[in-house]
Amino acid sequence: MADQYVYSATGRRKHASARVYLKYPGTGQFVINKRLLDQYFGRETSKMILMQPLALTEQVGNFDVYVSVRGGGLSGQAGAIKHGISRALTHANPDFRPILKRAGFLTRDARIKERKKYGQRGARARFQFSKR
Repeated sequence: MADQYVYSATGRRKHASARVYLKYPGTGQFVINKRLLDQYFGRETSKMILMQPLALTEQVGNFDVYVSVRGGGLSGQAGAIKHGISRALTHANPDFRPILKRAGFLTRDARIKERKKYGQRGARARFQFSKR
């Protein structure tokens, strides 16, 4: 039996957090929360976002990807998984780091929803003002 290697990493985006496990050698299978990629993500753009780090490093089909993701919406979860895959690929092969770093895939996107402030209708929207 051939040696199998598992690389794990955590990716985050907005309120979503993803634990990503890459198994090498693999067949290119994607399992997200015990469901296949097509069953979990309906949008093609979300599927494309997930494949970007693997396509950039020319590793599509070389790894099996197992993901446990929680929190946020589907778009945030896709970004968290992409971040996790990128970090796991750098564990698998340190030579991928400059490629992924240049593309911006290793940078945690820190943008989150701004909180609502008291005395206002929302984060920045004010209540309607009238002089009289």
